[in-house]
Amino acid sequence: MSVQPQMPAVWRTETKPHKFCPGCGHPLVLKALGEAIEELGIQDRAIFGCDIGCSLLAWDFFNLDSVQTHHGRTTPVITGVKRANPDLIGIAYMGDGGGYAIGSQHLVNAATRNEKITVILVNNVQYAMTGGQMAPTTLPGQKTETTPYGRDVETQGYPTLGPEMVSAITREGAYVARGTVSNVRQLKRFIKKALENQMAGNGFSFVEALSLCPTNWRTNAEQTWRFVEEEMPKYFKVGEFKTPGEKKEG
Repeated sequence: MSVQPQMPAVWRTETKPHKFCPGCGHPLVLKALGEAIEELGIQDRAIFGCDIGCSLLAWDFFNLDSVQTHHGRTTPVITGVKRANPDLIGIAYMGDGGGYAIGSQHLVNAATRNEKITVILVNNVQYAMTGGQMAPTTLPGQKTETTPYGRDVETQGYPTLGPEMVSAITREGAYVARGTVSNVRQLKRFIKKALENQMAGNGFSFVEALSLCPTNWRTNAEQTWRFVEEEMPKYFKVGEFKTPGEKKEG
């Protein structure tokens, strides 16, 4: 009886434990992504690109071909890799700053061009690595290092609604969803569907993940989970926004 060779495990072991702050949500998002990759059996085809910010600490998290890009440039780098070798599964991993601030132009252009890549964006409503300043996703009234009295929407605008925006500008074949680390099973399902959408050659796939940052939020465990489970979903609706086969009205 022949024995089929085993695929290498998607997880790297020599670089553990990870370097994220205690209570950070990134490891939960990466766990969901890693399990999805493993279940789909695509680790030999996947290339993982990560942005600067807390996202860069994931560069050696997986036993995958990986690249760490300049801030905000992960989307075009993975787009280039995918165009050069369409058989690869391109995964662009970033925070809300890398996707909605310095990288917003690239996100919008990749979405409108229907690039066949998967973008995973971790939203912890502030710039975490640099000390907790206001980000595009900071909630109205939320206090940060640069909004000590709370975000004033009259002068500082409203938070960016990424999946809603991407859903509006993408064509038929795109997959768009928002998950949360408070429901990792659902988040993994969304990420897996995003990867499957790319594997099917349908189009652009985008998943935002609501995440945790107790270090900069200055919250204890109870306060942290209450914020991500109760406060963030009031503004950031969790669920699927677009699935392959949907046609835009008009």
